[in-house]
This record gives sequence, C-alpha cells and structure tokens, in this order.
Amino acid sequence: MTAGVTAAPIAAAVPVVSIGRRRLVFAALALLTMAGMIWLMARTLAPGGLGVLDIVLIALFAVTLPWTVIGFWNAVIGLLVMRLAENPIALVLPAVERVRGDEPITASTAILLCIRNEQPATALRNIEPLLTGLAESGAGDRFHLYLLSDTSDPAIAADEERQFHKLAADWRGRIAVTYRRRATNEGYKAGNIADFCARWGDRHDFAVTLDADSVMPAGAVLRMVRLIAADPKIGILQGLVIGLPSTSGFTRLFQFGMRLGMRSHTIGSAWWQGDCGPYWGHNAVLRLKPFIAHCELSALSDGGPLAGHILSHDQIEAVLMRRAKYEVRVWPEEDLGFEENPPNLIEFIRRDLRWCQGNMQYLSFLNLPGLHFVSRYQLAFAILMFVNSAAWIAFFAVGVLAIAFAANPGALVNSGPGHLLMWSVLAMWFAPPIATAIDVLTHPRLRRFFGGPARFLASVAAALCFNLLLAPVMWLTHTIFIVGLLFERKAGWGGQRREDHRVGALLALRWLWPQTVLGGGAIIILAFAQPATLPYVLIIASGLALAVPFAVATSRREFGRLLMRFGLGRLPEEIAPPPILRAIALPALEADAGSSPPKARLSECSKACGP
Repeated sequence: MTAGVTAAPIAAAVPVVSIGRRRLVFAALALLTMAGMIWLMARTLAPGGLGVLDIVLIALFAVTLPWTVIGFWNAVIGLLVMRLAENPIALVLPAVERVRGDEPITASTAILLCIRNEQPATALRNIEPLLTGLAESGAGDRFHLYLLSDTSDPAIAADEERQFHKLAADWRGRIAVTYRRRATNEGYKAGNIADFCARWGDRHDFAVTLDADSVMPAGAVLRMVRLIAADPKIGILQGLVIGLPSTSGFTRLFQFGMRLGMRSHTIGSAWWQGDCGPYWGHNAVLRLKPFIAHCELSALSDGGPLAGHILSHDQIEAVLMRRAKYEVRVWPEEDLGFEENPPNLIEFIRRDLRWCQGNMQYLSFLNLPGLHFVSRYQLAFAILMFVNSAAWIAFFAVGVLAIAFAANPGALVNSGPGHLLMWSVLAMWFAPPIATAIDVLTHPRLRRFFGGPARFLASVAAALCFNLLLAPVMWLTHTIFIVGLLFERKAGWGGQRREDHRVGALLALRWLWPQTVLGGGAIIILAFAQPATLPYVLIIASGLALAVPFAVATSRREFGRLLMRFGLGRLPEEIAPPPILRAIALPALEADAGSSPPKARLSECSKACGP
C-alpha cells in the first residue's frame, strides 16, 4: 500500500461508527461465533451422549477458539474495509489526513539501531541508504543515529567498533552517529533502549526503533515522523512490516503467507482497536517524553519460572503508553519498512521460543492497575497465541486415543456436524491470507505485480500447504517449551543466523524427533485400528510426521531456486524493486533478475500496491 493512493471505491464509504460501537460489534461477532463453534462441536460428539472424554475434547477445543475466531473476524473486517472504504487507511488511522507530506521537520528524532552479535556489515548495508535519503531530504540535521550494541562476542565487537566509528566519521557534518556497546545484556532489548533513554533520551522528541534486520526507506521515516508530530495524542506509531525478498525457500513461502495475512488482519484489527493498537518493537516511532516517563520495565522478581527480564517488551510498552493516555496506532501500509525472516525452520523455532517465553511473561501484567480493557485483551491474546498451540496438541492426542480405542468410531461422532465443523475451522485458519488474496485478485494491476493471476494463485496454494505443514510442528514445539518453562528451561536472547544455510537430517531429527514420534505414531495406530479416520487425522498428523524432511527440504538452496524459477512466493518488490532494496543489493533481486518478466515502472507498482 502506498501513501495517498486509495482503491476505487465499491461503495461511497464504510459508515462512520464510533470506536466504542466498533468494539461492541466485534465482541458480539467473536463471542457468538465461538458459542456456535462450541455448540457444533457438542453436536459432533453427541451421538453416544456426552461423556467425560467428550467434555475434555470440547473444553480443549474451546481454548483454541479465541485465536482462530478473532483472526477470522479481523480478516473479514479487513477485507470489507479494503474493498468498501473510500480511504481505508484514513478510516483506521484518521491522523493521516492531517499530513500533506511537505511539512518541515522541526522535531529532533533519534534512530535506534539495536544489535547483538550481528554482522556489522549487514547492519551497515541496511542503515546507510536510510541515512543517505534523510540527508538528501534536507532534514538530516534533525536526526541522530544511535548504534546500540549488546554484543558479547569479542571478535564481532572489535569489528563493530572499527566499522561503526568509520561510519560516524564518514557522516560527520551531515547526520550525527553515536556508537555505544554495553558490557552486559541486562534487560535484553528493553534494557538496551532504557540505557539510551537514560543517557540521551532528553535530547530528542521522537525515536525510530530498528532491529538489525530492519530496512526502512527515508521517505517512510519522514512520513511517520510528520504524522506523529502532527498528532500530539499519539505516543507510539507502528508501521506495517513486510518481509524482504529472499532466496530461501522456507522464507519465501512463510513470508508470502504472512504478507497476505498481515494486511487484512492488521487493517481489520485496527478498525476496532483504534487507539489501543500494537507495538512490535521495531519499524515504529516513539514519543520519547511519555515513553521515558511511563514505559520503564523492571525485571519480574516473583521467583517463579517466568521471573527475570522481559523478553517480549514491546506490547507491555504499548499498554503502558495507552495507560498514560497516549494513543498507540498502527499505520497499515506496505511501503513503510521491511524485515528479514529466518532462513529455515530451525532458526524460525529459535526465534519463536524467545517470543513464547516473553509472551507467557505477560501473565504477570494482566492485573496491572489502570489498563484499558482492550489493552488487557491484547496481553491475553498474546498469551493465547501459545496456549492455543498446547490446546491443539492436547486435543489431537486425546482425539487420536479416543478414536483408536473406540469399539465403533462411527458412534463417536455425528458426521454431518463433524464435516461442517472441520471445514469451518479450516476456513477460519486460512481466512487472513485468503481475504487479502481476494483483494489482490480484484485489482488487475496488483495481480500483475504478484506475477499474474495464475502464478499468484499457485503461490497462495503453496503458502497454504506450507502453513498447514508448519503449524502442527510449531504447536508441539510451543507445548514442549511451555512445559519446560515450569522446570526453568528458558530461551535467553542470542544472536540470529540470518544467511541461507542447510539443515542437515541429524540436526533436524535432534530438534524435531518429538513431532516425528507423535505424528508417525498417530498415523500407525489409526492405520491399524481405524483406517477410515486417517484422511481427517492427516490434516494435523502429516505436518508432525514430515517435520524432519520438511525442515531439510525447505532449507536447501535448490528448493529456493526452484520456487524462484517458477515465480512462486514472488512479491511485488521482486518485479519492481523500490530504490532502497536496489541500494542494499539483495541477493534475491539479483538472482530473480534473469527469471522475472521485464521490470515495470516503480511508480506503476506503487500505485498497484494501494489498499
């Protein structure tokens, strides 16, 4: 999506509804849908009467529903907003109408690049085009780059010091650059930013937060700074983040699905969350004075398994900012910034487990005094993201055992409601990417910049199959980790390996043997006991049983090359790369140059990518 460009309206506009009424409508839709799904599950299990095992299955299914149902309605509302609103972005972020785009930049803004054991050359590759763009805009003197390092590796630290001091010298007189490395990683990223606030925070009005893999165009930073400056009520302005074009097959399919899912989901949730929006910790602008005054995070000291510094600091900071009566808003346009996703399943798991531990720490904040109801919902929803995984695994395991030991499995379920329930769940699982896919297919130019309708539909199908295999793997991974948290097993915060690399079979087996045992065991048991039920069980069991070959195959360079050759997982930025992606010379763009159709004009692609 591009600033100032809107879709041709199908209706004159979506009716203006107050934020309170929007939330009531959304709550009613979600609660009624969950009640209907629970009733449908009860009808499915009713033929032999509801016994203890049936009640257990219904209860576990009910735990899975909030994440599924809320995602579904966010997607539906997002699609309606995208297709029916005259200006979808203004509908969910009214402040955009206050900004022309040529206002002088008068506020002082710090750019915070937080790094830990990352390759300095990659961080420089990502940040220098931003500095160049800010300097060319004539507003360079209003920005100050802070390279905030928590690096513990001595060799990387020495390389950092050499390269970052050279960067500061090269930009002297144009944009100020400060490099600081902490001796310890106390407080993780939140502690890193807190140290900046204590040292230099009072010198600046705003701060742009970046991770080592963040890429933001100067134009996006200027637009976001202008908007937050124009609306003094906004404390955090979060930009929508999309994945960088990648040569990794795993990454291409994962982030293609995320690209579709995030668009409808974010617009839909912004429609009813409004001023209680999300903060994802990077590619965002903070208003520093209230952030420093109200968003300081202390380590949890209750002595339990979740004690210690907070890993997932971002959403806690968002609810604290809202408690301080400042708005937290999301700007759901697709040209505001990029991030780099993990190159294979093992690296994806490493990152996800850190998020799992951090989100479970939100349990300590649910009863924090003074929080808005929507803020408490956001914390609970973040927790349910991982509790949902444990509920699905328990539901699967109990269900398989119930079927296997049933004398007559046909008497266990009512097939009519059962089939309706199964298809309803699948539709809700995939509603976010499907909703955006519908929107793309109704925009001829946007279809073209995703590679054409046939290639786009093939990519959608591949991404859905990929996620169907990935989800059960992550469910069991989360479940094992949550149990491990009870015994003080923690994820910590280490550096990430971002370059493409293969996952060997032994490494995959070491990480994924529980998935293989559970999925393979369920298939073998039912193949002998109740073979007629296998087609239904395979919806979950296949991803578990195939976890090891899935991890190995999707990490291979040949798999990535094959996807690129056929244009699967192709993003608009691969067909018409924006200047900042050309500047950082992404390998995916160079590798795709020979297989892509002729490059269209960038302005045409930007127009096609409107909401």
